[in-house]
Amino acid sequence: MTRILVGIVLLLLLGYGGVKAFPLIRGPFIALDSPTNYTTSENGAVTISGVAHNTEALFLNGGPLLIDPSGRFFKTLTLPSGGAILTLTANDRFGRTITEKRTVHVP
Repeated sequence: MTRILVGIVLLLLLGYGGVKAFPLIRGPFIALDSPTNYTTSENGAVTISGVAHNTEALFLNGGPLLIDPSGRFFKTLTLPSGGAILTLTANDRFGRTITEKRTVHVP
């Protein structure tokens, strides 16, 4: 009976550890709310917003982008006429990197 209880406790601890370790194993993650890919901005103002999880640093086109404690970010840019590619890059504390790109057109 004692062995069964010890086995169940160890199994629960391993499961809990796996659930807590999964975000670290998965690496950085970016979920963009806006802009959608291939969007058109009539006046040139584009708002970049979303959430970055498991991220130590976030960059927009090579420049730093601030993240609040819950991982949310927000920035408004004014783009010139033509096409623009917005590149978001997130780094985690283990050196892993993820990149999201969005293409925006301003008439």
